Amino acid sequence: MMKRVITFGEIMLRLAPAGYNRFVQADTFGATYGGGEANVAVSLANYGLDAAFVTKLPTHEIGQAAVNSLRRFGVDTTKIVRGGNRVGIYFLEKGASQRPSKVVYDRAGSAIAEAKLSDFDWDNIFDGVDWFHFTGITPALGENVAEICKAACKCAKDKGVTISCDLNYRKNLWTREQAGRTMSELMPFVDVCIANEEDAADVFGIRAENTDVTTGKVNHEGYKQVAKKLADTFGLKKVAITLRGSISANDNNWAAMLYDGNSYYFSRNYLVHIVDRVGGGDSFGAGLIYSLLSGNDAQSALEFAVAASCLKHSIEGDFNLVSVDEVKKLAAGDASGRVQR
Repeated sequence: MMKRVITFGEIMLRLAPAGYNRFVQADTFGATYGGGEANVAVSLANYGLDAAFVTKLPTHEIGQAAVNSLRRFGVDTTKIVRGGNRVGIYFLEKGASQRPSKVVYDRAGSAIAEAKLSDFDWDNIFDGVDWFHFTGITPALGENVAEICKAACKCAKDKGVTISCDLNYRKNLWTREQAGRTMSELMPFVDVCIANEEDAADVFGIRAENTDVTTGKVNHEGYKQVAKKLADTFGLKKVAITLRGSISANDNNWAAMLYDGNSYYFSRNYLVHIVDRVGGGDSFGAGLIYSLLSGNDAQSALEFAVAASCLKHSIEGDFNLVSVDEVKKLAAGDASGRVQR
């Protein structure tokens, strides 16, 4: 039977100047849609899983356009609640060379940010579900949304659903203290925690030794300590940490590690030339979820997830539009980028 996955969060309208233009240069903005958990759902649907995205969106045409952006890639949108007044927006200015990318949010008062606990029938939503995924962005939208997340986690846990969470700390949405307090209440429900180089430090004060993300220095031993402390603190079954060595806005080293409570696994490293890095972490999370649900061992699951994310960096937009075969080919060692005929 096909595995069923639920993801819950906010999908936003993304407005971006053409190419590498700055905001102040732009006279037009390209419009696409994306958001952490929506990005994961699209990846999983592309891989052939039964993936449903849960959120709240207005009934007007912009809300419908967001729904359509998911439906075109096979995501189940039947659990999306309709109502509220607006779709959240984010503006993206792509960085180049030593100039970093910039994001400006315009999401206050969005439909999901003003959602109520009663909007979601989690008992019905989780019927026949194998996996539930959310990120730290969603409870950051407001105390009401944090309560909705907690209700979802409780229901999923009661039904024996595996739960994953990408910490995804966003300083523009809440403080480290708020994040630490709220996420500490949610993490005991989580089976698989996903984080980047900085998340554990920002949210829980758990830091890797001898690491400096601003210089691209990533210390493997330090992240072993971070993963073990996260797992021990919250009773996690698995902890995955993406390891981005940032050379410039265009070029990164990209790898990851996975801890399963007993052993530490490290992926191969990819030197990535970036077309669009937004959604990179989400594509990693989706690859890991798919591979673990497929019954792959820890090392294979990690390599699939990192290869999937490597490919995402070459694709415009939030969504990772790649197939299982493309990911497997890269994970097996074919990183030449030669024309496929």
